[in-house]
Amino acid sequence: MRITAEDLSWSVAGTPVVRGVGADIEPGETVGLLGPNGSGKSSLLRCLAGLRTPDAGTVRYDGASVRDWSARRIARHVAFVDQNTGADSDLRVADVVGLGRLPFRDRWRGPDATDRAVVAAALERLGLAELAERPWKALSGGERRRAHIARALAQRPYGLLLDEPTNHLDVRHQLQLMELLAGTDQTVLVALHDLSLAARYCDRLLLLHHGHLIASGPPAAVLTAERLAEVFEVDAELTTDALGQPHVVYRGPLGAPVPAAPPAPRPVL
Repeated sequence: MRITAEDLSWSVAGTPVVRGVGADIEPGETVGLLGPNGSGKSSLLRCLAGLRTPDAGTVRYDGASVRDWSARRIARHVAFVDQNTGADSDLRVADVVGLGRLPFRDRWRGPDATDRAVVAAALERLGLAELAERPWKALSGGERRRAHIARALAQRPYGLLLDEPTNHLDVRHQLQLMELLAGTDQTVLVALHDLSLAARYCDRLLLLHHGHLIASGPPAAVLTAERLAEVFEVDAELTTDALGQPHVVYRGPLGAPVPAAPPAPRPVL
C-alpha cells in the first residue's frame, strides 16, 4: 500500500508542529523517520494513522483520501504502534494482542478460530508465545513493547506506522525487530532515534527539523556530516563498521568546551 502525505500541516494551541510535509511511502518500502525531539515525528505519524486531523493537506492510501474514512476502515489498512507501552491491566498478553482483531469483528462477536490463529502467529513472530497467558501488568517495558507490535501484526495491515518501537528493547530484540520490519512485505514508516539502526535497515530516510521535511532519500544522502551538525547539533559522520554495515560515528556535541590539556609533569629533582 502506498501512503502519501500531501502538504500536511498540523498545529496545537496555535503552534505549528507539522509544517507542509509532503512524503510518499511506496508499497513494501521500509522508511525511517528521523529528527530530534520536538521535530514533529510523532504528530506526523498520528496524522498518517488517522489519529489526528491535519489542519491542511491530505493523507492518501493508494491514492484515496482518508479524511472521511471511519476509524474502523483505517484500522483495516494501517496499524499504529505508539511510544507508550500502556498502563497496568488485568488482561492477559494474548488478550492485548487480540485487540488487533477488533476491526474485523462484529461488535458482539467474540474471537473465532481465525482470530485465535492470527494472534498465536503474531505472538510467535515476536517471541512471546510463552507469555501468552501472563498478566499484562507482569510484563517488563520491553515485553510490553513487543506485545504492542504483535497486536499491530495481528491487524494484518497493509501498512505499519511505528513510533520509536525500539525503546525499552535490549540490543538483541532491537536487531530482531528491525530485521522483521525490513523483511516484511508491508509498507513501513518507523520513527527512530538510533541513526545507525535507521541507516542499516531502512530503504530510505525522511528527516524532520522544526516540523519541516528537510531531506528524503537513501541513508548516505540524508545523513551527511553537514545535516547531522545542523539538525542534531553533533559532530558526526556516516561510515561503515568492520562488517561493512552503515554506522554513525559521533565525535561529540557541537559547541562543547574543549577539555583543558593536562598539566605538564614536574621535573624530578
